[in-house]
Formats: sequence, C-alpha cells, structure tokens
Amino acid sequence: MSAAEGQPPRRRLLILLVPLFAFLALSAVFFIELLSGKDSSVVPSALIGQPAPQTELPPLEGLALPGLNPGDFAGKVSVVNVWGSWCMPCRQEHPLLMELAKDDRIRLVGFNYKDQPENARRFLGELGNPFDAVGVDQSGRSAIEWGVYGVPETFLVGPDGKIRYKHVGPFTPASLKNEMMPEIEKALSAGS
Repeated sequence: MSAAEGQPPRRRLLILLVPLFAFLALSAVFFIELLSGKDSSVVPSALIGQPAPQTELPPLEGLALPGLNPGDFAGKVSVVNVWGSWCMPCRQEHPLLMELAKDDRIRLVGFNYKDQPENARRFLGELGNPFDAVGVDQSGRSAIEWGVYGVPETFLVGPDGKIRYKHVGPFTPASLKNEMMPEIEKALSAGS
C-alpha cells in the first residue's frame, strides 16, 4: 500500500490541488505582466540618482584623447556610452552618437569594454570618433561597478556627478529623441 493510498481522500485531493493552484497563480502573474504594456527590455538601475562610480580608466592607446576620469563629470552633462568594436548593435547606433556629438552642451565619453586596442581604433577610424574621452576596461571589472549588463549601454551623468538615466541596448532615432534627449535637457536645466 502506498502512502497516498493510506491517506483520506480529502488529503489526497489537497495534495493534487496545491501544485495546480500554485501553477495557476504564477501563470496569472506572468499573464498580467505580459498585458501590462511595460517594456521588458528596460532594466532598472540601482545607480540612478547615485554618484557615478569613481572608476578611472586609462585612455585608448594610440588615440590622442584622455581616458575616463570621474572628476571630469563635475559641472558638465556627460553621456557615457559603453561599447566594443566586436558589438554589432554598437555599430548600428554609432551614427546616432556621431549626431549627438555635435551638441556642444554635452560631453560624450566612450567606455570601451573588453576590446583589443587596435580593433577599437579601427572601429573609430572607420565610423568616426564622437567621443571627447575614451576609457578602456580591458578586464570588464569597471563595467561591473557601473552595473553594465551588456553592450551597448549608455549612462547620463548630470553636472552634480550623479547618474540620471540609463539606456540599455542600442539607440534608435526614436529612443534618442523621445527618451535620451528629454533627459539631457532636464540635466542641462538642472545644471544652469
């Protein structure tokens, strides 16, 4: 005689129904989230509103630009773009960064992630260099401090040195116009 056969019928029914109810409850939660209209590609950042990590990165060798220095954020609105030459979405968004670089009110900083220097220089040589500074994170440890999940990712650092916005994935014309630019305008008005 099995253990289930020796139990009263009510208890057996309860043992069968509990997993079913748990499954239905989880299914309902997933279904509600699916229909909520939330953008599942948006990954919240615990760094929003916090000071930018005090990470110094060396400059990209062979490029006559400084590396990443958190002291340079003070008093300026900075856009920090995490990229790699091996990253296809980075290549796709690059023309938009070239356009963004024309805005003299902001400082565009490149955060080169797990890349070979010669490949990074070739990437910028082919597509143009929108950056005012390029810091190199060869090991990927600094990216962890910034809360980077993958590339490309872009952070907006206000003139107070705090992270104000994070964009995960490549920019599109719509995301640059409708998401990033309004955040840049807010940061610029807060700094004046």
